[in-house]
Amino acid sequence: MRKPLMRIPYTDVLAPPTLVPASAASLPGALAALANFLAAPSPRGLPPSAVVLSGAGLSVASGLADYRGVKGTYRVNKSYRPIYYAEFLDSHETRKRYWARSFLGWSSLHKAEPNAGHYALRDLGDLGLIRSVITQNVDSFHPQAHPRLPSLELHGYLRSTVCTSCRGEFSRDQFQDRLARLNPRWAQLLQQALASGALDTEDPAQRRFKGLKSNPDGDVDLPEAPYTTFRYPPCPRTAGILKPAVVMFGESIAASVKTAAEEAIDGAGKLLVLGTSLATYSAWRLAKRAKDRGMSIAIINMGGVRGEDHFFTDLSPGQSGEQAVRVEFATDQLLPALVSELRMGAATATGDGPITDAPRENAFKDMLS
Repeated sequence: MRKPLMRIPYTDVLAPPTLVPASAASLPGALAALANFLAAPSPRGLPPSAVVLSGAGLSVASGLADYRGVKGTYRVNKSYRPIYYAEFLDSHETRKRYWARSFLGWSSLHKAEPNAGHYALRDLGDLGLIRSVITQNVDSFHPQAHPRLPSLELHGYLRSTVCTSCRGEFSRDQFQDRLARLNPRWAQLLQQALASGALDTEDPAQRRFKGLKSNPDGDVDLPEAPYTTFRYPPCPRTAGILKPAVVMFGESIAASVKTAAEEAIDGAGKLLVLGTSLATYSAWRLAKRAKDRGMSIAIINMGGVRGEDHFFTDLSPGQSGEQAVRVEFATDQLLPALVSELRMGAATATGDGPITDAPRENAFKDMLS
């Protein structure tokens, strides 16, 4: 079997950020800076609206773990290692292990829902301030929360499986049902783990306490039904190998998706980075592209961001968010508060009631400009 050439990037703690502007350390200061950021004209005559680049931190409030946060997978479970694309394709045993892991984890994702941060993006889109979203997340929360605001799922999505031969896509829900029928002992374990709450945490110690034992590499230890016995179905059309419809570690992003992401950056004048450390190159290069185009950049993330000093150079002294913003607040708290602030400000300026729907977007933007 080919050995994976890729390592997991930036699993250690990144340097803490320097807040921009300094007044953004408080919630009112952060809201004022972000309002200025969205209201200011784009630099260099670039398009007026913003594009969002989001990551796992945006979905933490939905009950999903991020990767590099305080309670992220790589911080809490030091032994965790993802399965690489080459391993998955080359090894039947590795696919058993992957689908067993996925079988246990699917229920947590399936019952999770978009949070207030996702819906705030819908509202910012309705106000004409955001034109599109690029997300690294595979949870499908963006298209669920704001179907009218275009979403590009950079790393794919878990809602489907895809055949590596015919490229046909199939429902992950139906695949879960097939796995349960093929693996009744594992299905029983899943029900027990759900009842005990063992799958509600990434912490191996907490999982053991709740009755879900793991071996040293982080996989579930089930002596009565080892991984070698786990069964998974083939493609119903070609009997080919089914994989999750995500970009796995070591797998390349499709050229069409890369192009669409670049076009989304190039079609905006500002970049709003949400809940991501930009640790993956696919995300960082988009932020760098925005910077190289002269776009204004705002970052909302708990904890450090890869190479973030690069994004906040050459700022005018005393700028109060018009050129750049860097804040540390939870997105599910900050973004809804920002929407409320913007709506109240617009209502006060026009003498009307609160602005709540899309038809008012032009008046709103005219008032702020």
